[in-house]
Amino acid sequence: MKILVLLAGLLASSLAVAQSSQQPQLGSLNYNYLELRFVDFDTNGGDGLRFGGSFDFGNNWLIVGGVTSVEFNNNVDAIWFEVGPGYVWHYNNDFDFVASLRYVDVDIDTQFSSGDDDGVTFSAGTRGWIAPQFEIRGAVNHTTVGDSDTYLDIAGDYHFNSQFAAGLSLELAGDNDVITIGGRWFFR
Repeated sequence: MKILVLLAGLLASSLAVAQSSQQPQLGSLNYNYLELRFVDFDTNGGDGLRFGGSFDFGNNWLIVGGVTSVEFNNNVDAIWFEVGPGYVWHYNNDFDFVASLRYVDVDIDTQFSSGDDDGVTFSAGTRGWIAPQFEIRGAVNHTTVGDSDTYLDIAGDYHFNSQFAAGLSLELAGDNDVITIGGRWFFR
């Protein structure tokens, strides 16, 4: 919990810096991509795939979304679908502030029954370059799906060229931690 409070403070100070700029502009980060990631949940041995992406509409607005399919060891399958708008605020040459609000629908199938749940997930964080080919991301996310949860998302990608990157992400939540590994294809 202390980590979430610390990161929230860092994000708030980043937002203050971003708001002090006179005109928003996009930096050198590309927000037009598709990604495929292997997903590993630490609870109940769940793993699967996540297909996602982002499209930049211009004027700092984008749409983000994805589908995640996970199978757990206890004969439970889950599929997440999420989509929604995002906003990018470029606040220096190497870093952007990124926020999104996504509608989330989760379908769960067990050996004996099935069910679904929906809600929204709000995400706010930063994305930027720490080296010429290495990008990092960090965000605080809050979801209303299920019992509601707030979690920290930390990621890093190595860019092989302007079209392909690969890396790891770690989602630290109160109920569950998730590790992903995968790649991104930048199409514009």
